[in-house]
Amino acid sequence: MNEDPKRYWRNLVRGRPAEIVPPGPGQESVWDYPRPPRVEASRRPVRIELAGEVLAASERALRVCETSSPPVYYVPIADTCSEWLSPSARRSGCEWKGVAHYWNVCVGDRRVADVAWSYPQPDTGFDSLRGHLAFYPGRVDACYLGDERVRPQAGDFYGGWVTAEIVGPFKGEPGTEGW
Repeated sequence: MNEDPKRYWRNLVRGRPAEIVPPGPGQESVWDYPRPPRVEASRRPVRIELAGEVLAASERALRVCETSSPPVYYVPIADTCSEWLSPSARRSGCEWKGVAHYWNVCVGDRRVADVAWSYPQPDTGFDSLRGHLAFYPGRVDACYLGDERVRPQAGDFYGGWVTAEIVGPFKGEPGTEGW
């Protein structure tokens, strides 16, 4: 155990992981992110690549920060190559943001199902996400924040972007089902 025993048990009782990594200089802990989530402007440009092409590039992306998950970046649809995107039949619900609609992509002979999602009619408080797409980093060839290549959040459900500036542990990793 790397932390004080009282903190360890307090976190365990709250349904939080016992070992929360303390942030270092210039880092953020996903355990300091709010619930419900916060939407804010990204401080760094976003670029998403697939099959040797840039699917999206934006300096106007939004960042959604929610307790226990790496941030998710939402790119304005105007900053994507929308001619490669097509709507998917898949839908899911978020207790905060509303009903998510998914998007497929086809670039050359490369097709990826449910590569991104959007909230065409977001719930109150998340109106700024209207007209934006969030891409799963694990379903494309590469995602970048500035010059940093992003690592995908573990698991197949969440679409967080893991970078050097955030610490966890992160929801989606094995053993996190109870958080």
